[in-house]
Amino acid sequence: MQKDTLEIKAYAKINLGLDVLRRRPDGYHEVRMIMQTVGIYDTLVLKKAERGIAFHVIMAGEGESPSADAGEVPNNEDNLGYKAAKLLMETYGIEEGVNISLTKRIPVAAGMAGGSTDAAAVLKGMNLLFELGLSEETLQELGVKLGADVPYCIQGGTALAEGIGERLTGLSDAPDCVLLVAKPDISVSTKYVYENLKPDALERRPDIDGMMAAIGEGSLDGILDCMENVLQSVTEVKYPVIGKLKQQMEAEGAVKAMMSGSGPTVFGIFKEEEKARAAYEAVLRGKLAKQVFLTGFINPSKEEG
Repeated sequence: MQKDTLEIKAYAKINLGLDVLRRRPDGYHEVRMIMQTVGIYDTLVLKKAERGIAFHVIMAGEGESPSADAGEVPNNEDNLGYKAAKLLMETYGIEEGVNISLTKRIPVAAGMAGGSTDAAAVLKGMNLLFELGLSEETLQELGVKLGADVPYCIQGGTALAEGIGERLTGLSDAPDCVLLVAKPDISVSTKYVYENLKPDALERRPDIDGMMAAIGEGSLDGILDCMENVLQSVTEVKYPVIGKLKQQMEAEGAVKAMMSGSGPTVFGIFKEEEKARAAYEAVLRGKLAKQVFLTGFINPSKEEG
């Protein structure tokens, strides 16, 4: 690879457990979540240039993987990846420029941190490209200025996220499984979901402590027993397709299906690849979602596995 060019993968995430504790005086919500990187990714190519930032988005074609939502990804300075490049250049006085090409596969506005992971990849990539020598912690301090999920996306793997999502504790790698991910053709407003959530009235919450113990023991069944996403109670009422997708995945053999983030993406966990492949075909036939992926967990210690 040329010295002035770098290619980097930006992985999506799901929430294995998502709890909202309270609304803070500043309007943000206090959360407690277990985050997990999954094998759906955007690709970024960064090239040194004379000056300035050139940012270009390519939507992945159907021959490569399910295409993302065309027309919904900013191709300019409004893109979080562009903002990440600008922040790093201004903070560290980088006088050279950078050309960034982003191939988009992660569904947009899907509860999978698609924008945040692109920003994280730009920060990590430019750190290497311009030989800045910044630590992961320093990159995370920069990243939180761009969004609460960016520090996690810089770290990746299995982690507990607290505060507004920026306070992270790395956990042992979650045990392997087969993952079916489906994003229905709707857009969900995160603002709407949080505004309509009543944390004090929730009947079911995830057992975050129990899940951390199960992860430490390498018990997939233990993780499944503790899974819950409190935001699903709001999003599923407004968008019944989420509940239908969940039911379809479980009817096809998923041991657990749940919404990620504020939605609308639904993921199903399978123990057997054969059942997962059959469910993948069934979801496509059912036409409840246009973007469907068969994947698994990704952890930094075995990222290319």
